[in-house]
Amino acid sequence: MSLVSIAEDFAARQIAVSLGCLRCQVRVAETHPDLEKTLLDHMAEAHNRIAATPIAEWPAIQGTRRAYKALGKDPARYRPSAEALLRRIKSGKDLYRINTVVDVTNLISIRTGFSIGTYDLSKVAAPISFRRAGEGETYAGIGRGPLNLEGLPVFADQEGPFGSPTSDSERTCISMETRDLLMVLIGFGDQPTLREAMGHAVGALELFCGTDGVAVTLVTGGAS
Repeated sequence: MSLVSIAEDFAARQIAVSLGCLRCQVRVAETHPDLEKTLLDHMAEAHNRIAATPIAEWPAIQGTRRAYKALGKDPARYRPSAEALLRRIKSGKDLYRINTVVDVTNLISIRTGFSIGTYDLSKVAAPISFRRAGEGETYAGIGRGPLNLEGLPVFADQEGPFGSPTSDSERTCISMETRDLLMVLIGFGDQPTLREAMGHAVGALELFCGTDGVAVTLVTGGAS
C-alpha cells in the first residue's frame, strides 16, 4: 500500500496525476565533494536547453501550469518550484545551497522540469493525501513566510497541508537531523519521462546522500 493517495479533486477537474514516490534512509550533510561539480554541470546543461526550448515549453512545466489553472491557481503568481529554479538559471543567478538532500532535489528538478517535494517523515502524521487546498488553508513556506494555499495541489497529513509544487512547509522540511526521507516527483498530464526522472533521483540519492536502498512507488490518479 502506498504512503501517498491521490484525492478525487483532480479527476473532477480532468487532471491526470502521477507521483513518483521515493522513500529511503539518508545521511544529510552540508555538501558532498562531487555534488557541487555535478550541480554546476547540470545548471550549464539546463541553461543550454532553455536557449533551445523556452521554459514554458518543457513538458513537465507545461503540465504543472495547466493543472494550476484548472485548479484555480495562477501559475505566474505561485510559480511551481522547478520553473522558479529554471528562471533563476536563465537570469544568470546561482542556486541556493542548503544541504545534500535539498541540493539533489534541485539537481533533479533542473534536469527534468518536475517540481519535487522532499519531506522528513519523522515530522509527518501519516496517512498522506495529495489534494486541492481549500479556502483559508495556509502554512509557513520555506523562505516565503505565510503561503495562501487555496487552489494549490498540496500534500496533507492529519495535521493539514505540509507541501506543494510551489513551496514546501517549514514543518516538514529537511534538516541535518533528517533520517527518514520521502521524496516525491510530481507530474501532471501525460509525462512519459517521469520514470526516467525517478531513476535519476534514485542514483543521485545513492551517490550523494548516503542511502543504500530506495523504495520506489509510482502512484497515479485523477483523470484517466
